[in-house]
Amino acid sequence: MYHATTRADGLPSAAADGTDDALYRKISRRIIPFLFICYVVSFLDRINIGFAQLQLKQDLGFTDAMYGLGAGVFYIGYVLFEVPSNLLLAKYGARKTFVRIMLLWGSASVAMMFVASPNQFYLLRFLLGVFEAGFFPGIVLYLTYWFPPRRRASVMSIFFAGVMVAGVLGGLVSGWIMRDMAGVLGMKGWQWMFVIEGAPALVLAVVGHFWLQDHPKDVDWLSAAEKARLAADLGDSGARGGHVSAAGLRNPRVYVFAIVYFAMTAATLTLNFWMPLMIRDFGVSDVVQVSLYSVIPNAIGAVGLLFIARRADRRASHPRYFAMCATGGAVALAALTTHPGSLVAALALLSTATVLLFAAMPIFWAIPTSSLSAEARAGGIAVISSVGITSGIVSPWAIGRIKTATGSMDNALYILSALIVLSVFVLLAAVRTRAQEGTA
Repeated sequence: MYHATTRADGLPSAAADGTDDALYRKISRRIIPFLFICYVVSFLDRINIGFAQLQLKQDLGFTDAMYGLGAGVFYIGYVLFEVPSNLLLAKYGARKTFVRIMLLWGSASVAMMFVASPNQFYLLRFLLGVFEAGFFPGIVLYLTYWFPPRRRASVMSIFFAGVMVAGVLGGLVSGWIMRDMAGVLGMKGWQWMFVIEGAPALVLAVVGHFWLQDHPKDVDWLSAAEKARLAADLGDSGARGGHVSAAGLRNPRVYVFAIVYFAMTAATLTLNFWMPLMIRDFGVSDVVQVSLYSVIPNAIGAVGLLFIARRADRRASHPRYFAMCATGGAVALAALTTHPGSLVAALALLSTATVLLFAAMPIFWAIPTSSLSAEARAGGIAVISSVGITSGIVSPWAIGRIKTATGSMDNALYILSALIVLSVFVLLAAVRTRAQEGTA
């Protein structure tokens, strides 16, 4: 049966947690805040197109289908370059990889201000995906160098909370920028939004060059004794990269996890890209009010997923918690099709779907990172992420087409809900098969 309750040296997790809490707090304080800020900025630059569409489509004459294609083409570049980027991280280190990624995606995000035609929109979204590729799976791989499996859902939940924080920031800032900066220096409000929200990535790239280290053995802020304790706790789980690509690509379990990740990212990306439009369809017309109402589900989601992921780690029951969260989120997503007459009820359903679906994501990542060998991990994580994230190519475009054709997102939400429930069965079957085969 899947579990992550013992240390590499055989001690039970309760003893390990009591012994090593201070060490992991020290590590967390050093590496998590900076990576968290970087991830918030990366996700804000990825999803701010959801707020930009409220003006951009009218200004440039884009249809919902054009917007959906532009939102989705990001993931073509992302998928093509995600595995190579993660293998480069394993070979050359996190600092060079993360700095390169931030410099390039920041430049592409700022350049979105120049969009004047659908083809320019598609090209820049594609390049943004190429440049950002590898950042998230790079973080997942990098965290395996610092945290054992029993702590990974809690740590990963911080970054998925970053997705919610990006939504909160987008809600608080994007609407204000688009309304109040419109006309400044002759630029549209959405143009200013891309400039102001894209520039921080360039600053963070410079900071990252001086702040990040590639591996625990490279740092001077851990003592020799702390490094030894960390190495003993991580064991094989913390091994560095190496000859990783073939092992990751050959492992069939990687593709099972990718199917699950496809379903979950399809659902969460739907919330990221279409939440402002959903809220507008609830009867909210002002762009600033739409932005502010979007803060509610994102803020609730950020707090809720941290609590749920931490509880899943403590109970060492990641598959069960994943199943509960994913299924509950699917039900809430489907319930949105009932079109509740009350704005409060609609926001409650949207908040429930958001917190449960996003909580399922870090819990999910605790499973493959502890299931794959050190040799398979860099390539395997990137394959899971890149194959799974192809939903970002399919779902925005498909939803845009469905909404353009029917005037409603109901059919799309029904399909997504069914896909999520199917992913639950796939994951539980994979875990059961692994338990029968023994540890791979």
